[in-house]
Amino acid sequence: MPPRVFHGSVLDRRKPGTVLLRERAEGSGTFSFFLSSWKCLWLDLVLGRWARLVLQVRVGAMQFGSAPHLEFPLDAFPTRQEVKAQVKRMIFKGGRTETGLALKRLLHGGFPGGRNGSVPQLLVIVTDGKSQGHVASPAKQLKERGVTVFAVGVRFPRWEELHALASEPWEQHVLLAEQVEDATNGLLSTLASSALCTIHAPDCRVEAHPCERRTLETVRELAGSAPCWRGSRQTDAVLAARCPFYSWKKVLLSHPATCYRTTCPGPCDARPCQNGGTCVPEGLDRYHCLCPLAFGGEANCAPKLSLECRIDVLFLLDSSAGTTLEGFLRAKAFVKRFAQALLSEDSPARVGVAWYSRELVVAVPVGEYQDVPDLVRSLDHIPFSAGPTLTGSALQQATERGFGSAIRAGQDRPRRVLVLLTESRSQDEVAGPARRARARELLVLGVGSEAVRAELEEITGSPKHTMVYTDSQDLFNQIPELQGKLCSRPRPGCQAQSLDLVFLLDASSSVGPENFAHMQSFLRSCALRFDVNPDVTQVGLVVYGSRVQVAFGLDAHPTRAAVLRAMSQAPYLGGVGSAGTALLHVHDQVMTVQRGARPGVPKALVMLTGGRGVEDATVPAQKLRDNGVSVLVVGMGPVLRDALRRLAGPRDSLIHVAAYADLQYHQDAVIEWICGEARRPVNLCKPSPCMNEGTCVLQNGSYRCECRGGWEGPHCENRVLRGDAPQALGSHQEPAGRQRPNPSLQPHGRLGHPGR
Repeated sequence: MPPRVFHGSVLDRRKPGTVLLRERAEGSGTFSFFLSSWKCLWLDLVLGRWARLVLQVRVGAMQFGSAPHLEFPLDAFPTRQEVKAQVKRMIFKGGRTETGLALKRLLHGGFPGGRNGSVPQLLVIVTDGKSQGHVASPAKQLKERGVTVFAVGVRFPRWEELHALASEPWEQHVLLAEQVEDATNGLLSTLASSALCTIHAPDCRVEAHPCERRTLETVRELAGSAPCWRGSRQTDAVLAARCPFYSWKKVLLSHPATCYRTTCPGPCDARPCQNGGTCVPEGLDRYHCLCPLAFGGEANCAPKLSLECRIDVLFLLDSSAGTTLEGFLRAKAFVKRFAQALLSEDSPARVGVAWYSRELVVAVPVGEYQDVPDLVRSLDHIPFSAGPTLTGSALQQATERGFGSAIRAGQDRPRRVLVLLTESRSQDEVAGPARRARARELLVLGVGSEAVRAELEEITGSPKHTMVYTDSQDLFNQIPELQGKLCSRPRPGCQAQSLDLVFLLDASSSVGPENFAHMQSFLRSCALRFDVNPDVTQVGLVVYGSRVQVAFGLDAHPTRAAVLRAMSQAPYLGGVGSAGTALLHVHDQVMTVQRGARPGVPKALVMLTGGRGVEDATVPAQKLRDNGVSVLVVGMGPVLRDALRRLAGPRDSLIHVAAYADLQYHQDAVIEWICGEARRPVNLCKPSPCMNEGTCVLQNGSYRCECRGGWEGPHCENRVLRGDAPQALGSHQEPAGRQRPNPSLQPHGRLGHPGR
């Protein structure tokens, strides 16, 4: 029999006290598991979150096997720590499973160290229910004397015996020790609903939940039949017949049951820790927060922020009926918290507040307040107008007069930011006023509900400039993100990363000269983020329209200044463009070693298109990807065409821009994609560095070219002029005992210059 544990408890609602009784039994080597399970159960009961219950009981312990053995009586240890230490010192003694003898000892001698009969008594028996004696009669007598009995099964118990041991109702007094948390909770839940004691706060609830009882039984099943011989009573003959034979196996049986647990509101239920902090409960009503590094010194991981950048910020609050009074008050509370968390007397940032419905009203001009409390008091006086939602008109007026005297000329002017807070769709047109605001070098940020996400992205020109919230707390949690967007600066590109980068521009008539100029300006801004030279980043440009034209190849311009000039001179072609033809031209005539591409260097193609003429481009784009060239599609226009989605490839390398004028707001996303591709591992043979139909072979971290007849050289670039028949490079036959070394190139090698 596996070892089992038996323990009893006497609860006194007037004075502290508890008793524990434990069984010893001969087992099959699994004693440590059951002892460990029992200890977890007991320590959870004694030392866990039910501290008030523990202070009201005395604890004693008895171990039983062939005979009961008292470990310590009820009055031995007055503190929880002493009980815990004594439990750890208990030693398994072995023997048979004589549960009945342990029960009879309690019947005849009472609870060791117990008090008078007015004290309620509780007995918790932990066992597998496979006693070698009778238990029903002594258990019944104990219960008739007023002892409340819990039976806790271990492993696969005999549930019939546990039912005989436990008080009724069985579903509340029979538990499973392996489910330590549920067993402890179930025991205390039963106590909480009884007259024995009250162990939880009034707002805790005892709830029923489905559970299962498991048992392992040995069953006999028919395995087959075999010939056998039987005698006959009528004759002396032996008759042949087929006799069945059986096998025995252990079967795990599960029975649905109902268990009970107590649930109480914890201190972490309200999620008090902000900014990704982890709440750790400390008892019933206390907690502490494990905060990220940036918020470690603040209570509840509150934002520890400041605006150290020199900016002018105008908050534009929607005061229309569509936003509702609740939404308007939420927006004002957000601006208050922002000011209190980020602004100080020494802050170089200046803030203003305006509200709008039918007209724009500047309540606090930018920078015109004495201190942060004065700014907060001014916010309290902003009224809710409940008029129409004219966001477009408000954007236009804010651009023209919202910053007032804060506008300075020249290099001394700080960065200007307009932060729009709204929960209602505009009743007038917003795209035009938003474009004009951005054209005046205003950074427009949008903060709103999910219902206005699309409109905010149209106003700001970029999803990265849009913040969406679901409730008030979610809105307040956006403060650190807003701080980051206000003080963000363009990040450098892949300054030290080798890269062959080609831009492919749609110069067809569907784009038009004005939009083509926007794309040229965008390319120049991107080029400023790279260290252009033959050893780091090479840049090429291809345009397509009525024809495909290489504006300049990868090795044409060795400096950034030369690349910027050449980009400005790229021709607008007009006509009907074919993106597929242009991509094939890049594959055959640009991204090749012969045209300046470097072996072993990451290669990327950024394609800017209006979306027309791309129906034939999916296969050529995939051909480039298969040849080691990463392809990013930047699609312009209000509608994202299905053909562009297919062109983006399996990794969905697609950026959608609503208007050509908004390209500048997607520059960070494009640079981030390019730098990510520059860090991807490369295949030195894709695209193949071997010329004249030579074969590239990877070899020991480098490569070699096996040349066709008539060619030789590291890249098969030299024609053989002598009369003898040449052999392919790498396949020359050398005299016995001497092997000709195969030339190999380092990853950045150029033609004729291995290892460069």
